[in-house]
Amino acid sequence: MTRRSLDDIKARADEFADAFENYSPKADDEDAALPPLMAVRLAAWRRDASESELAEAVHTARHQRMSWREVGEAIGTSGEAARQRYGSTI
Repeated sequence: MTRRSLDDIKARADEFADAFENYSPKADDEDAALPPLMAVRLAAWRRDASESELAEAVHTARHQRMSWREVGEAIGTSGEAARQRYGSTI
């Protein structure tokens, strides 16, 4: 891959800006399928976000003195499995 000059990068950025500013959505654009790689990236981002949210909820529950058994039941696992998974983050 050849290195791009600053002028090349600016020109390409201007092309993208123009395309974005002149974009007129079509009626079916909202329901269009994502390209497969974008769908994978989005799903991975959602997984990471939900895992962070779950860890924070477990932390809050434990701070409020919920038992590991209760936490495990709430997330569909045993208390021991919940403690092993989330105990080190508390």
